[in-house]
Amino acid sequence: MHRGDYGKLIAVILLLCLIAAAGYALQHTISCFLLSWVIAYLLDPLVMRIEKRTLRRTRALVLLYAILGILSIFFMAIMVPKLTMGWDSFVEDLPLYIQKIKQIALEWKIRLPDRYGSDEIQWLIDKVSNNIDSAAQKAGVMVYSFGSRIFFNIFNIVLSPILVFFMLYYKQTVIDTLKSWLPEERKAVIIDIGLEVNRSIGGYLRGQVIVSIIVALLSTVALLVLDIAHPIFCGIFAGAASVLPFIGVLIATLPALFFAWYQYQSIAILSQTGFAFALIYFLEGYIIKPLIFKESMNLNPLMTIVMVMALGELLGFWGIMLALPIAAAIKITWGHYLRGDFAT
Repeated sequence: MHRGDYGKLIAVILLLCLIAAAGYALQHTISCFLLSWVIAYLLDPLVMRIEKRTLRRTRALVLLYAILGILSIFFMAIMVPKLTMGWDSFVEDLPLYIQKIKQIALEWKIRLPDRYGSDEIQWLIDKVSNNIDSAAQKAGVMVYSFGSRIFFNIFNIVLSPILVFFMLYYKQTVIDTLKSWLPEERKAVIIDIGLEVNRSIGGYLRGQVIVSIIVALLSTVALLVLDIAHPIFCGIFAGAASVLPFIGVLIATLPALFFAWYQYQSIAILSQTGFAFALIYFLEGYIIKPLIFKESMNLNPLMTIVMVMALGELLGFWGIMLALPIAAAIKITWGHYLRGDFAT
């Protein structure tokens, strides 16, 4: 490499480090912006449909916000109290769950046969048992920290509708400005790539939200029918876990299986809970997703896992949520590059 190439590489690395540092320092601001951007992305098709009925964009936005305001009042009056009660019940029961885990570890220690290898296993169980109390303390801190973050993010939730309004209102102005910055010799290619990426990301985000809501509702109903504790909490967790590719199905079942075992301590109820979630994810994988995701992203599984892990580490929830759209955008751009669309 020439000295100039090394200089460019170092500059790129320093720029990425600066962006990462700025992103960490402004994580709450970035989180609010990403939340607003995703909401605007999801609402834009509705605004465009209303605009087609000869309404100006401002009036379309006012009408849409009026409808969303009515739905928000219903949600605040009906759902929020239930969610709050469920969260309080979970926090109160958390010490009991920790003590039950400790009791299980002690019972396993007593039942272990005295044979080769049992000393090592008993040592492991002793370590787990001795760390249960510290784990309980850490779990409590994590729960209350999560609750405090939700309270802190109320500001973001209040600010987001304002940002969404202006994002939707100035959408075309922003698009025209970005187009004016593009080099003339590559403007057509870049616009085509942008439209292709927009269809891919838009379809994924809208589809994933619908899938998560359906999974959350089906999981909540199934746990209510089985009379398992904290059905709303487990349902929301299952819906959020469905965002994760491949491993989301396994992770989503863990809280429900634990609460089922803790409540009944029966193999039968564990089998029923596992069967219910297996049926839900069968419907999700073979019926719901094929109907909603009409066009698959066709991403490499290894690339998908790496992107989810890397962006999840950098951006947390939003990194996991946006990993597949970003990977799809990179794949689309790379495909155009290989076809020579950027050649001068």
